[in-house]
Amino acid sequence: MRLYEVERVILAEESEQFAVLRDKAERRSRAALAVAERRRGETVARVEGVSIVVPVVDWHALVREAVAHRNRRDEERAWQRLDHVATPARVADVDELTLQRWVVNYLRHELTGYEVEVEALFGRVGRAEGMRLLRRRIYAAIASAYPTLTEECHRQLESREGETL
Repeated sequence: MRLYEVERVILAEESEQFAVLRDKAERRSRAALAVAERRRGETVARVEGVSIVVPVVDWHALVREAVAHRNRRDEERAWQRLDHVATPARVADVDELTLQRWVVNYLRHELTGYEVEVEALFGRVGRAEGMRLLRRRIYAAIASAYPTLTEECHRQLESREGETL
């Protein structure tokens, strides 16, 4: 650890050379902030421009597909984690609220461009804001296509981000 004499530091900070270096550093900092803000804006604009289409499918077929999707994910989890045992579900054995959660998850992950858009945000400036906007837009589109899922969309969004549609 270096210790500096206070008087020498004050003298250095009062010098013309230090003032020049400080001004350059401040200009670089402002320029970097401007670039980051522009890139954040581009990310948000990209997400705002994404076309989100939620196909309307027969409810019973949708529920069957959602349960099958959940079962596939559960089996994948069992392969990835030794402490997890897959427990296949059947439509008849699942309560309505759980079915709604699984249907919303299925719609979001499999029937919209959510996964592709999430990958496109990786490494971008403004990623967190873009993700929030993307989720809000997708949940709103699901709620619009399936009004009976509106509460579940609100619940999921609130549990993920503390927000509502």
